[in-house]
Amino acid sequence: MGNPARLRSQVAPLLLVDGFNVLWRGHFGFPAPVFSRDKTRNLTGLFAFFALLRASVRDDLDTGPVEICVVLDGENGSADRKDADADYKANRESTPAALEPIQFLAPIKEALDGYGIGWVEIDDAEADDVIATLTDRYPDRPVRIMSADQDYYQLLDGEHVKIINRSRKASARIITATEIVERYGVTPSQWPDYRALTGDTSDNIPGVKGIGAKTAGTLLAGGLTLEALPGSGRLTGAKGAAITAGWDDVLRWRQLSRMRRDVPVAWQATGTVSPLLPKPADVVEKLGLW
Repeated sequence: MGNPARLRSQVAPLLLVDGFNVLWRGHFGFPAPVFSRDKTRNLTGLFAFFALLRASVRDDLDTGPVEICVVLDGENGSADRKDADADYKANRESTPAALEPIQFLAPIKEALDGYGIGWVEIDDAEADDVIATLTDRYPDRPVRIMSADQDYYQLLDGEHVKIINRSRKASARIITATEIVERYGVTPSQWPDYRALTGDTSDNIPGVKGIGAKTAGTLLAGGLTLEALPGSGRLTGAKGAAITAGWDDVLRWRQLSRMRRDVPVAWQATGTVSPLLPKPADVVEKLGLW
C-alpha cells in the first residue's frame, strides 16, 4: 500500500463530464444561438458543449491539469429503473424540439476522438452510474465531476471527489461534501435517503407529500438511514404517518436515486493529462460544419 497523497501526485486528476447534462444546458441555455455561415443550421449545442468544457477546464478546477473523460447516457440506460418504476423520468419531454441536442452526439464523439479526449457510452447504462463506477475505480486520484445534476452529491468525498456546476456563480462552482452537510443537514451517503423523502422533480420522483428539505434533514439528522427511522421515534404526527403509509414507495424511490457502482466499463484512465481543448469555433471548423 502506497501513501495516497503520493499516489495522487503521480497521476493527473480525473475530470468526469456528464455529457448530456452539459450538452442540454449548453444548447438551451447558451447566451446566443450559433448558426452555420449560411444560417441554415443551428450549431448551438455543438459549439456550447466545447465552449463550456473548455471554460470549465480553464477556470473552474481546483486541481492541476486533468485527464478528461466525457460520459454519455446509453440509449437504453434508464430501462432497469423504468422497469422498477414506470413513472421514472416520465415527465421529460420527448418532442423533436426537446430532443434537438441529440443531433450533436455524433459530431461531439468525432471531435473528442480527433482531439484525443476520452469518452464512454454504454447502451444499457446511465451516465451517472458509469461516473459512479469510475469514481470508485480510482480512489487514489482526485476526481472532479462536471454536472449540474444533484444526484452526484452522493459521490462527494472529501478531497477525493468534488462537483463542478458551471451554472452557479464563479465563486461557488465547486461543490464539496461539507457544503451538502451544512446546507441540507445530511451527508453525501444519505443523499438517496433524503431524495426519497423530498422527491426529485428532474427524475419524476414525487417524494412524500408534506416532507420538505428541513423536515427530511431533521429526520435523517445524526446519519440515520431510512431503515433506522421506524425505530427512531421520529415518525410522529401527520408527517410521520405519511412516511409510514408510503414506506414501500419511499424505499423504491431511494433505490431509483442510488447510483450503481458496478457497471462494466471498458474504458481505462491513462493517468496522463488530456490534450488542450481547442476553441469551439476551431472544433466546428475541423468537422466541416460551418
